[in-house]
Amino acid sequence: MTKLRGKLYPLAPWAAGVLCGLMGAPAGAMDLKTADGAWTFTVAGNVNVHYIYSNCESLTSASVVAGGLACVGSQSGSNVSNVGNGLLPAAFTFGVSTTQMGIDLSAHLGLYPGIATNDGGSPNLQQTTGNGSSNIALGTTGLDVRQVYLTFGNKEMGTFMFGRNFGLFGFDAIINDMTLPGVGVAGSASGPAPSNTTLGSIGLGYIYVDTLAQMNYTTPDFSGLNFTIGIFDPLNSATNGDTPTGKKAPGFHGKLAWTVPVSSTTKFYGSATFISQKQNYICSTPACVAVLGAGTAYDYDGTGFDVFAKIDVADFEAFAYYYHGSGLGTTGFFILSDDGLGNKRDSDGFLVQATYKVGDVKFGVNYGESKLDLANAADSAALVSKNRKVTGGVYYSLTKNLTLLGEISDVQADAHNGNKNKSTNGNVGAFLSF
Repeated sequence: MTKLRGKLYPLAPWAAGVLCGLMGAPAGAMDLKTADGAWTFTVAGNVNVHYIYSNCESLTSASVVAGGLACVGSQSGSNVSNVGNGLLPAAFTFGVSTTQMGIDLSAHLGLYPGIATNDGGSPNLQQTTGNGSSNIALGTTGLDVRQVYLTFGNKEMGTFMFGRNFGLFGFDAIINDMTLPGVGVAGSASGPAPSNTTLGSIGLGYIYVDTLAQMNYTTPDFSGLNFTIGIFDPLNSATNGDTPTGKKAPGFHGKLAWTVPVSSTTKFYGSATFISQKQNYICSTPACVAVLGAGTAYDYDGTGFDVFAKIDVADFEAFAYYYHGSGLGTTGFFILSDDGLGNKRDSDGFLVQATYKVGDVKFGVNYGESKLDLANAADSAALVSKNRKVTGGVYYSLTKNLTLLGEISDVQADAHNGNKNKSTNGNVGAFLSF
């Protein structure tokens, strides 16, 4: 069992290792106590490595799909091989906890090294581009510090969480994505300058949860029901080239979660979240200056909600997830969320999944779509309208902590003007949690 936001959830062995990278240390992590027993130190993590083979859309047949997630080949061909991390980088998380005056206290630090050669500082950003230009001899990988946070509270008062940690919107989708220990859609990891992680189902059924500087409060558990409310440091858009200005208010998010044990072999879990944040910009790009004028200030609200439902019946698991956003973007928060003039784009998507376990082998399939609307009739017709994919996977627990796996994913990206690209990738690899 693993404790997640004050609640207990049963986990497969590999999922326990995954959670150490997403929310803290799982059961089975290495615990060390001080001589007086007052403090407990925890170390947990995972290492995963996969061979990924991608058949991308060829350059001769590829169309322009801005924001499309089907990979496109290079002049040397459309087939690409990589050895790298999957959806997760490796993870080494450290925690310390104690109880003082009846209040549970803890602090956590998460370090995430990858294995892809990196020259861009951030593990998922490269400075150089081109045909393998960053994966050169004498290169090194990057270190991603995603988590540093503290918690305090107890079962009567609830729990406060302050620091940098994973957000609320989209969390249940990614934490239950069967491709979490694997690869899913290769994405940029199949390109000539691979990043340290793949996409899984990000941008193909849900928006990436992201890590946020935040301050949250979670209520005590009321017969399986609890609520989290919080604020977070506002994010700037990764695709808007205008000059961002200081935000006058924080972002807001919240989550309602409900766990229902139906029987000894059946349980239901459901959740709903919301997110809201304002974007503020000063017009500085040529396209914006031509329409609004240099120095013109504009803003827009990014909002979204999602719902998640999962049923476990013995060795069978299935879930359905849906999200809707306005000015929230696609794939990641505020990516392609407006047209560069403050006109919002709406988005929505869903992911459905079913898995079945036979002995030590789990078989699974999921299908997802992420859609993005045009801001108005003047918006770019080459903008992606839909990214969709289907993934099939087999996950074999060779030991309690080692999983061998194989997956195959088929991807299609469609633009509003009818352009489309397709790609397929397969992977085999290993995931070790500790």
